[in-house]
This record gives sequence, C-alpha cells and structure tokens, in this order.
Amino acid sequence: MHANVKWVEGDTFIGKSESGHNVVFDTSNDGAAPSPMEMVLMSIGCCSSVDVVSILKKARQDVIAAKVELSSERADSAPRVFKKINLHFVITGNAVSEKHVERAVKLSAEKYCSVALMLEKSVEITHSFEVLAAQ
Repeated sequence: MHANVKWVEGDTFIGKSESGHNVVFDTSNDGAAPSPMEMVLMSIGCCSSVDVVSILKKARQDVIAAKVELSSERADSAPRVFKKINLHFVITGNAVSEKHVERAVKLSAEKYCSVALMLEKSVEITHSFEVLAAQ
C-alpha cells in the first residue's frame, strides 16, 4: 500500500491514497477538515463498523442502520497519543438479536479490525453497544 501527503498552505494538507482518493487534513484548531488524530479515530470506527455490519448481515439480522459513537482520551503532553478509545455501537433494526450484536462486536475487536488490532498494543480500547427497534 502506498500514499502521499502534500502540504497545501497554512495547516492544510491533502493525502492521496494508492487507489486515487483524496482526503483533506487540517491541523489548526479551527480547521476546515479533520486533523490526523481525528482521522485515526474515525478510521477505527469505520473499520470496526464494516466488520459488525458484515457479520450481522451474514447472521441474517435485519439491520436498518448502524452507527458507532467514538470517544477518546489523549495524553496531556506531546506526543498527544490516544490513551483510551471507546466504540459504542448503535444498531437499529427489526428483531435484531443482542447476542448476535455482541458476537459481531467481539469478532471485530479480536479478529478482524486491523486498525483496532494495531492500536490496541498501546491504547486501551473498549466496546459497548445498544440495539434499537426500527420505527
């Protein structure tokens, strides 16, 4: 895998992935785009969500919506690395089994989410979930 990041101006950078997709980063406090650390946080959420949704679909769960709410704690001084990350999944559907959601979250955390598995070596990562009935 390859990528590059180019400085645009000020605190703005554009990353380009090997697949040709561009992502804007902004490191200022009032930036117009996510910071690199925000991207890492969203990346763990996306990676794990892909797993959870896929596992639930394979289990024939009638999932209508899936969201992960991410919270984190960072070190107070530089380098301001993540110390803790919590992924709280909110799964909405028709008769979705909590047991299936629990299993999907666990499989993602322990086996499939490469971002989480990479980060867990230095970050305390926790998971929680809730299942909501579709309206």
